[in-house]
Amino acid sequence: MFAIISAAIAPGIALLSYFYLRDSLRPEPVSMVIRTFFFGVLVVFPIMILQHIMQTEWNLQGQILQSVLNSAMVEEFFKWIVVYYTAYKHVEFDEPYDGIVYAVAVSLGFATLENFFYLVINGLNVAIWRAFLPVSSHALFGVWMGYYLGLGKFSAEEHKRQRFVLVSMLLPMLLHALYNLIFSNQYWPWFILPFMVLLWWQGLKKVRLAHEFDSKIAKTRPN
Repeated sequence: MFAIISAAIAPGIALLSYFYLRDSLRPEPVSMVIRTFFFGVLVVFPIMILQHIMQTEWNLQGQILQSVLNSAMVEEFFKWIVVYYTAYKHVEFDEPYDGIVYAVAVSLGFATLENFFYLVINGLNVAIWRAFLPVSSHALFGVWMGYYLGLGKFSAEEHKRQRFVLVSMLLPMLLHALYNLIFSNQYWPWFILPFMVLLWWQGLKKVRLAHEFDSKIAKTRPN
């Protein structure tokens, strides 16, 4: 069991550490990041309950409905809710890149517990595959979510703020749905690698752009 726990936790901690350490200007309090991570862990349970209700009581059947509505939309919506109400409005959210840190923390909290359940059922032989695909994809969905939350938080115009906040919720849903739909195709090995490369490439680009935005804001602060 110790091996399973370690294999389940390690990818999430490694990825969270990577994105946290990229926050070089004004790093977030470690306690706040850990708290956000555990909120992501806790949100797994209401998501599981709702997904069970949707599948059994609402009779949601079919691969597309399962992939898009029951998985991608539900999971990303709950993660967004957690980030918005626990971090977005918090005083420590004082730079655009902070959105990435907190959204990645929530996403990896969710992914870590999900990964643990999956490894308990399927064993350690899928641990590497889980780390490179499901866990890292959740982190990258969080990057996109946090990037647009950061833009929204620091936009001077109200209509831009509302638009960015809406995009921060809808875009991760779309990316997650595409990820799930790739696996519903029998030729998924041909598509998942370029999709993940594109996701990482654009995700790291969002990290760089958020840092540039941080620097611009830092110059406007009084010394």
